[in-house]
Amino acid sequence: MTQDQTILAPRHQTAAVGVGGVTIGAGHPVVVQSMTNTDTADIEATVAQVAALARAGSELVRMTVDRDEAARAVPHIRDRLLAQGVDVPLVGDFHYVGHRLLADHPACAEALAKFRINPGNVGFKDKKDAQFASMVELAAKLGKAVRIGVNWGSLDQDLARSLMDENATRSDPWSPEMVTREALVRSALDSAKRAEELGLGKDRIVISCKVSEAPELIAVYRMLAARSDYALHLGLTEAGMGDRGVVASTAALSVLLAEGIGDTIRVSLTPEPGHPREREVRIAQDVLQSLHLRSFQPQVTACPGCGRTTSTLFQDLAQDVQAYVRARMTDWRGRYPGVETLKLAVMGCVVNGPGESKFSDIGISLPGTGESPVVPVFIDGEKVATLRGDDVAGQFKRMVEEYVHKRYGDGAS
Repeated sequence: MTQDQTILAPRHQTAAVGVGGVTIGAGHPVVVQSMTNTDTADIEATVAQVAALARAGSELVRMTVDRDEAARAVPHIRDRLLAQGVDVPLVGDFHYVGHRLLADHPACAEALAKFRINPGNVGFKDKKDAQFASMVELAAKLGKAVRIGVNWGSLDQDLARSLMDENATRSDPWSPEMVTREALVRSALDSAKRAEELGLGKDRIVISCKVSEAPELIAVYRMLAARSDYALHLGLTEAGMGDRGVVASTAALSVLLAEGIGDTIRVSLTPEPGHPREREVRIAQDVLQSLHLRSFQPQVTACPGCGRTTSTLFQDLAQDVQAYVRARMTDWRGRYPGVETLKLAVMGCVVNGPGESKFSDIGISLPGTGESPVVPVFIDGEKVATLRGDDVAGQFKRMVEEYVHKRYGDGAS
């Protein structure tokens, strides 16, 4: 699936950045990433979560490296993952003492594909420049990428005060929000420029400016895109829990991605008890797939239901087909290249059912309340069968399996 240029803006042109075997920017597909919430020093738990995130589709996984025990664990985590066949690039998230941890634990630095540095807390006063320089110079020496990740919750206070003082002298002062946006952007761009002066090429730099409100994120990234060509990481920080976090992240990311802004994304959800961490990966994938920027899973279209669909038959079948497709993708992805672009429809009545089914690669239109108990199936726009009986779900799934093999298998044209 490719971007529809008549609907979405052309991609903002940024430098290509190599992170392990993944390329960010320069028109490459938008990269999905995530972050663990285990204690990195707990090797077993962190390996399990990184592997789960990677298998869900996270193409980069970031881990907190906050103390010696965590830094010592990183190379062991990397080695255990490789032994399991999980070769996802690992990113170290450093705050306050990253310069010391990287210097004291060279195996940690070697095992990571990218360092995340926050200019707001890399160091303070006289130590700030030296500690930033030590991390960047090490990254340049080892050929590692760096994300310069600014966050409005830990903004460089010296820079913020300087901009507020400057603003106070203006004849037409900016709003406090505009000053904060400028501080975020200036912190990222000034730090990136300094990193280049220290020997880190633009092909090793990703920048981000994280905020927790969607309109502010959109405003800040429009400024970044207008003033630089660094690869950009998008994410709404502290987006929240549950539906609120999903909606807020989707709203912010979708606007920017539709404007061609953003090279890699993360959906930062507050974990809910019992919900897997991989949920944030699937939501990021759904955002990209909904915008036709990438395809990850076959798309199942299903109607929302109304008074014409008082039976739960189509709801049950839609859920069954969705689960079936997700489960089969483990096998399909390896055997059938392109299967992620498959479109299916499970519809509930005669109003939109046949039409939606015809627009899909393979679709089924179930009988609504009062309709004849027959179930037409459409393939490539043509009605090919009418299903009856108690095993409609099984019959339809067998037809899906046959269609996948015929269209995407070795004999496909």
